[in-house]
Amino acid sequence: MINMIDSQNNLGERMDSAKESPLFFKVFSLIGVGLLLDSSDVYMASNVNSSIVATHFASLTQGSMFLSAGFFGLFIGSIITGFIGDCFGRRSAFQWNLLIFGFATLIAAFSPNIYFLIFMRFIAAIGLGAEVVTGFAMVSEFAPVKNRGKWSGFASVIANLGAPFGFFLSTILISRFGWRSMFIVLGVFALIVWFMRRNLPESPRWLISHHDDKKANVIINQLEKNGHYDKNQMKKNDNGHISRFKGTIIATVGVSATLLCQYMFTSWVPTLLLSRGLNIVHSMWFSTIMMTGAPLGALMGVILVDVIGRKKTIVPSFVLIAVAGIMYAFETTSTGILINGFVLTMLMYLSMASNISVYAPELFTTDFRFRGNGYANGVAKLLTTLSPYFVLWIIKAHGVTSLFIAISAIAIFASLFIAIFGPETKKTSIQ
Repeated sequence: MINMIDSQNNLGERMDSAKESPLFFKVFSLIGVGLLLDSSDVYMASNVNSSIVATHFASLTQGSMFLSAGFFGLFIGSIITGFIGDCFGRRSAFQWNLLIFGFATLIAAFSPNIYFLIFMRFIAAIGLGAEVVTGFAMVSEFAPVKNRGKWSGFASVIANLGAPFGFFLSTILISRFGWRSMFIVLGVFALIVWFMRRNLPESPRWLISHHDDKKANVIINQLEKNGHYDKNQMKKNDNGHISRFKGTIIATVGVSATLLCQYMFTSWVPTLLLSRGLNIVHSMWFSTIMMTGAPLGALMGVILVDVIGRKKTIVPSFVLIAVAGIMYAFETTSTGILINGFVLTMLMYLSMASNISVYAPELFTTDFRFRGNGYANGVAKLLTTLSPYFVLWIIKAHGVTSLFIAISAIAIFASLFIAIFGPETKKTSIQ
């Protein structure tokens, strides 16, 4: 028994210090493409929502149902993939999600009415709900400890290129070919990515946790092609005292606040701009320009998490989101709306890069990482499922300004909670 534990510790230490190899770059690239697809779909949905409402394919209330169906599907997918990934392996979780999303999205393109579209959106989102849970957790498990924050952050940068990419693509396609064209393009893209990822290796950390050291060793040998970093630069894992429950609560608060702030803003920006007098094409171009702040903010998060630490990046970013949200609420000029929207977007994605992609997966051990991450993302998706109805109510009852006050309140709460209860995970080994 002692020899088995020593063997597993040795395998884990080899993974912790192994320099980036061709296999690592292959895994990272294929994960990044999937994350790009995931984020592109989210922003495609907001422009599709604007289009189906503007063309009277759906009412404003039915548009809210369309957005909520997507969020609820993401919630179901997040929970399911947590169990699949922890119980049956990371590869298993990666095999089914894009296949479901791709086929359901293609079928959605031919929806005869809004209710069929809502149903297919729900099915597609179940498949896509696995992507964030599996993607960022897989990067954490394959990356060397020394650069784990950097690679997890870079995965978020790639993912958040989907913000301007999704808005740009949907602006071009919807304005020329209608909203159905977006579903065709994304559905085909998803099936291509699924085919490319069919031979991804299993996570050695998952194999070690399930006592399959022989298979883990074969993959680790490939990850060691370029040698090792100095093991003395790593910190001893001091998060063993954090219970699964505490880790799940901390991750849930951080992920939920990040996604609620982001989705409440980005999902409704085109529609809100329409209410301020812009036509649908101009509102989508405004949204596209604002979303260019997403990869810039994510890149800032990449730099900061390894330089100053996870908590020192996450807590101030939430505070700045609150300040920027209030400023945006009282902006009236087109130039001010554009500039403040860009800054607010940048801050939200800085928080996303540091919180969702880096911090949350590091709060859990390997045997619970997918479930813990899945629970946190699942609750966040469930809250975002309800958010369109909350947004609709608050806009009708109290005006657009109150929406940004609500965003600021959520951000302040999250900053205080993580500042008080969250551990620092910078350069700690994940078990």
